[in-house]
Amino acid sequence: MSPVRKVKIVKKRTTSFPRFQADKFKRMNQHWRKPKGIDGRCRRRFRGATLMPNIGYGSDARTKYMLPNGLYKFTVSNVKDLELLMMHNNTYCAEIAHGVSSKKRVEILKRADELSIRVINGAAAVAKVEAEAE
Repeated sequence: MSPVRKVKIVKKRTTSFPRFQADKFKRMNQHWRKPKGIDGRCRRRFRGATLMPNIGYGSDARTKYMLPNGLYKFTVSNVKDLELLMMHNNTYCAEIAHGVSSKKRVEILKRADELSIRVINGAAAVAKVEAEAE
C-alpha cells in the first residue's frame, strides 16, 4: 500500500495570483483576470507590478495532483469501483465519494482491506454505523 517510489513534491507557488488593482477597488473581486488595457503596466510586465500567471509556475508533471503520501486520489462510489484499483494500489488510493451512504462505506472499506487498497477518508461516517450495530 505504500508508493513504488517516493518523489519529493515541490510546489513552485502556493499563493494565488491576485487580480491587478483589486486591492484598490472594492467592486473588483480578487480572482485573476488577464489585464487587456493598452497602457497597463501589469500586462507589459513592468517591475513592481502584479505578477501574471505563466506556464513556468506549474508543478512538476510527475508530482502534480500527488498527495503527500505519494499516491494519487481516485474517487470511489461503490464496491465495483475498487476493482479498477486492484492492480494499481501502489499508485492510487481510494477516496469514498461524498454521497455514499454509511452502510455502503462499510462494504467499501471491507473490500478495500481485502484488496489492500488505502482509503484516505475511511473513518468518515463509519463510527455511526458501528455504534448502531452494537
